Amino acid sequence: MQEQWITSVGIDLGTSTTKCIVSRLRLARVSSHHSLPRYQIVERQLVYASPVHSTPLQNEEEIDVARVSRLLEEEYRNAGIQPHEIKSGAVIITGETATKRNAEQILHFLAERSGDFVVATAGADLESLLAGRGSGAEARSRTTRGVIANIDIGGGTANVALFERGRMIGTVTFHIGGRLIRLTPEGEIRYLSPQLLPWLQANGMVLEAGKRVSYEQLEAISYQLHDSMFAYLTGKRDSLAKLLLVAEPSAASFPPLDEVMISGGVGQLMREPKPANLAETARHGDFGPLLAHAIEPAAARYPFRLVPAEQTVRATVIGAGMQSTEISGATVHIAAERLPIRNVPVLKTELSERDVNDPQALADVLRQVMATAARLYDAEASPPFALAITGLPYCSYQSLSLLADLLQREYTHAFPHSSLLVIICENDMAKALGQSLAIRCQGNPQVICVDQVRVEHGDYIDLGQPVAPSEIIPVVVKTLAFLGKGE
Repeated sequence: MQEQWITSVGIDLGTSTTKCIVSRLRLARVSSHHSLPRYQIVERQLVYASPVHSTPLQNEEEIDVARVSRLLEEEYRNAGIQPHEIKSGAVIITGETATKRNAEQILHFLAERSGDFVVATAGADLESLLAGRGSGAEARSRTTRGVIANIDIGGGTANVALFERGRMIGTVTFHIGGRLIRLTPEGEIRYLSPQLLPWLQANGMVLEAGKRVSYEQLEAISYQLHDSMFAYLTGKRDSLAKLLLVAEPSAASFPPLDEVMISGGVGQLMREPKPANLAETARHGDFGPLLAHAIEPAAARYPFRLVPAEQTVRATVIGAGMQSTEISGATVHIAAERLPIRNVPVLKTELSERDVNDPQALADVLRQVMATAARLYDAEASPPFALAITGLPYCSYQSLSLLADLLQREYTHAFPHSSLLVIICENDMAKALGQSLAIRCQGNPQVICVDQVRVEHGDYIDLGQPVAPSEIIPVVVKTLAFLGKGE
């Protein structure tokens, strides 16, 4: 295979809006014919973007699955595609929608019916990453010196991802969004998010559902929300912003920010005229328009530049559809009849050259890895987990044989009922290791061994069906996290 196009879809169920995009991804060989084959996604084309729909809800607690299904069926017809034509992509559930009672059930329901290999994704970290890729922040960081933060502000949350030289270096999520305060054109508060109350009280701001709020009060709240967030992002972690945190940030500290992009629905509202009164503020039933126009004056106090995002309201869904999929190496060993497989937890272990040359040392390491896996994962699942092996710069035939011997022995001892063993290699050794394991396992368990995929402990991995005629497979690495009510 020199190159091939596959069709991908992205579906975003957000706090206030639902969007769908269809794209085409071009896979091509990027290595010379004198070296090991290596394929990458070298071009991404957006071919259809749906209108922005209101997220269908049954009530405050549940998503309306029947209406969501009908909405997506209609959008597939508008895009002129059938589910069987979709070979990759993701359904992502974002913001407060991820806290709905039936969120996880609906996410997997939609993913399984949207195409051959459309995966279910959730979690603030992944949402931040996808939004930063879709907005253009990640790409800009590859050509711009310094740290770029993308802040995707939707209806329920502000998801921040920091990028440096094309790599995400940190994330943090705040309870800041346009739908946290819903109101009538006369200023009567229809809904006040309980997530906002501690911060409001700490700032001496008294709001209550059913009571009226003034334009000036909403303007002050909007400014103070962004000021708290920017203060936190620029190092003042003892600020009131801690009361807005959805979860602790992924990094212990953040480097100084050079540029900030704003995406999401609130990012889109920054490009519209500022509302002059309560009726104009509440044109979408919330305070989102005023929240958007408080960003620039709040940011002016801080030493970073605000730069426009390439995509705003569709940044996350474009990231899910066009940027979520990677391609495995071409030297893999797969049991094609077992693919696709989804939501396999990753356990990472580092092996040294010394380990694979010392049978006792290697046996001890692998026995400890399997004992850890047995405590963490479901022993009845097939596979219970995927073992990621890193740290081996070169593996001789003797070392590879020893590794295969001990992997087969320790895995079948720890997981005697598993019918599938999944290995992820850092280097180009998956085909050789997979074949060695398959000979030793004799089909019990079957073996899938892939390489050229970067994973971390705690990730989940989805493996798609081979892209014919090559053995490369689409791969999605993700973090799955569903927030329950009250968390």
